[in-house]
Amino acid sequence: MKITLNGEKREVTEPQTVGSLLESLGLGGKPVVVEQNQVALLPREIEGAAVSEGDVIEVVQITAGG
Repeated sequence: MKITLNGEKREVTEPQTVGSLLESLGLGGKPVVVEQNQVALLPREIEGAAVSEGDVIEVVQITAGG
């Protein structure tokens, strides 16, 4: 299935959740903010949110520093 991830077209396997997508990107368990189709996901929603054909997903990793 095709999605847009951080502005880039990407092919992902089905079925997929946002949580498993983050795992495949090496971001599982890391502090991130996720937006799916212009809706921010709460941290508790990330694991169960299903990825669908055509989804637009933005992932921002939170880092400390100044």
